[in-house]
Amino acid sequence: MISSEISSDQVIKPEVDIPKRGMPVTIITGFLGSGKTTLLNHILQNQQDLKVAVLVNEFGDINIDSQLLVSIDENMMELSNGCICCTINDGLVDAVYSVLERGDRIDYMIVETTGVADPLPIALTFLGTELQHLTRLDSILTVVDAEAFTSDHFDSEAAFAQIMYGDIIILNKTDLVAEEKLQELETYVNKVKTKARILRSHLGVVPLPLILDINIDQSAIASTQGSHQESDSHKEHQHSDHDHGHSHAHEHSHDADCDHSHDDHHHHHHSEHLENDGFISISFKSDRAFDLDKFQNFLDKKLPIDVFRAKGILRFATIDNRYIFQLSGKRYELKVDDRANPVNTQLVIIGRNLHRDELIAQLNDCLA
Repeated sequence: MISSEISSDQVIKPEVDIPKRGMPVTIITGFLGSGKTTLLNHILQNQQDLKVAVLVNEFGDINIDSQLLVSIDENMMELSNGCICCTINDGLVDAVYSVLERGDRIDYMIVETTGVADPLPIALTFLGTELQHLTRLDSILTVVDAEAFTSDHFDSEAAFAQIMYGDIIILNKTDLVAEEKLQELETYVNKVKTKARILRSHLGVVPLPLILDINIDQSAIASTQGSHQESDSHKEHQHSDHDHGHSHAHEHSHDADCDHSHDDHHHHHHSEHLENDGFISISFKSDRAFDLDKFQNFLDKKLPIDVFRAKGILRFATIDNRYIFQLSGKRYELKVDDRANPVNTQLVIIGRNLHRDELIAQLNDCLA
């Protein structure tokens, strides 16, 4: 059940020349388990001398992707290659300002959305607020799981919007499907997004000059700003007490930054697609380890079919190693987590029509 991690060290690292005309921003979006973080890792490992800021939008109250990080300073983190990562908590504009106002040089910004996010509000934040004078939205990259994708795309409005507003569609996990399926996917994508730029990838590996600083015209998306604001019940509100000293109005666009089960996180500024899609995030923490046999039995026989994504940091009784757990659709894997800092068992499960109390009880039964 334990799989080895495949390295991309052999990938040729091309030069990416970033002109100085407003910090370029790339939005990486895609449905649950499509491979967004894998693509992000590929970019960070091969971006040469660029200083990259990464803004991560998590759905749920446990940030499992912290295995990317080496140091944490409140909401700002430093990645192992010197890049920085910022969690979108109190608003996208605030997070962008916290990056722009750093003393050190930052050349490029990447926003990784959660798997159930509509990328349009995030794009409009860069195109329709004061950020349009400080940044340049370069492109929206949509990652598609070539194996799990179906024409109804999980009956999800957000998943459809991810393709509709994507500038480049990356068909990932191409090693798991036949050529005929890939051609069918390309035909479908071209029906949804006319003349879409489609790339194929395995483990998120794509040539960086094809996805970074490509300067796609965003005027079509920018023209939707007015209609989007009219349909948004929250619109914009003023913030005058920012530590960075700017007084500016902006929309909060971190669409999927909440756990829908928590009333204190459920605000009107979230797009309706989350309610329409019915996704929830269930978080589980324990200072005890799982029994390996019980946990595997849970995955094989008890995990609801409506679980689309799960990830966690897991410990197992009688086993010294700690593991990074990833589940996407029917596939799951464990990789050894060799970080020195202690981490208790923690797991996030994302899906639709899930019974929280029942799942938590079943996970508690898996503890040793």
